[in-house]
Amino acid sequence: MLKLEQLSYWEKKTYFEELDFLVIGAGIVGSSTALHLRKQYPTAKILVVERNFLPAGASTKNAGFACFGSVTELIDDLSKMSENEVWETVSNRWEGLQYLREMIGDSNLDFQRLGSWDLIRNDENVTLQKCIESLPYLNGKIEAITGVQNVYTVDKNAKDNFDFNGIQSSFYNKLEGQIDTGKMMVKFHQLLSEQGIHLLTGIEIKELNSTEKEVEIHCNIGDFKASKVAICVNGFAQKFLPKDDILPARAQVIITKKIDNLPFKGTFHYQEGYYYFRNIHDRVLFGGGRNLDFVGETTTEIENSDIILNHLKKLLKEIILPNTPFEIDYSWAGIMGVGKTKKPIIELVKPNIAVGVRMGGMGVAIGSIVGRDVAKLL
Repeated sequence: MLKLEQLSYWEKKTYFEELDFLVIGAGIVGSSTALHLRKQYPTAKILVVERNFLPAGASTKNAGFACFGSVTELIDDLSKMSENEVWETVSNRWEGLQYLREMIGDSNLDFQRLGSWDLIRNDENVTLQKCIESLPYLNGKIEAITGVQNVYTVDKNAKDNFDFNGIQSSFYNKLEGQIDTGKMMVKFHQLLSEQGIHLLTGIEIKELNSTEKEVEIHCNIGDFKASKVAICVNGFAQKFLPKDDILPARAQVIITKKIDNLPFKGTFHYQEGYYYFRNIHDRVLFGGGRNLDFVGETTTEIENSDIILNHLKKLLKEIILPNTPFEIDYSWAGIMGVGKTKKPIIELVKPNIAVGVRMGGMGVAIGSIVGRDVAKLL
């Protein structure tokens, strides 16, 4: 890796000198922040840096769900949070999804509104009854946000229609969809280039020293300065923030080899969203299981957990594909940012330094508007 001191006059002047804005993190939030800074400051010099050759967090390691809240998740949230907090969160997710589609375009996202199903197990009779009783209330609140009536409906036929095992009923959400997050990030980075925003990979920021006029940046290739800095590294933000404000949360994902005549499309939530799966290119993508080991999965180490992967395979065989043989083709882990609430952190933490982190596992839904709001702070 070249050091700053080894760069030419042209290289230093083009990328690192007289820098107006540095954005740390090239995922959804970082890219959105940079694009909104360009709107606010058409002639500013903006640099986005990423410590890996691809975004290291969850932007391209998630399941590609365009979701805003399943029935069981919302009921669980309402038992732990105030009504205002819950519905503000849902509203932000809905707004963010529409904004992402507007920014990137449905074709570039490969956005498909195929609906989602919240699956209820055979042993969840109490949960099922509570969800049914809550439907009028939930639909009323969602209609106020989306303008659409009866977003949630009971679907007792999911088990038979999709050949699932151990499922007695489900709740269908007709507004949720899915995207291809790889195509999404390609378009984000294309937009950065089109807007004259530089993106450099392999640069890891070690320390930031803020003054009233500028920010001194210490990184793995040397030191440089910027007038203002945006930190958009989500689950990796602990070194820039108090440790109790944000925690990393690792998620595990597997994908099968192609399966002929796979009986389902759309997205599926299981056990209050701790598990989730979908059909992607005639394969099953299945992720989750963090609830099996919250302590162990509170980490920034990007590696798989055998305990969780084995449990995912077990559920895949017993619940999702009980009558279909399959082989695992891909597995990976991604790092989310979570905290005491589901509200992201969007604030100035020091003079000339703003953060947009703690997506709470909903980066696809809210990342673009978090980036917009971070840019406003600068």
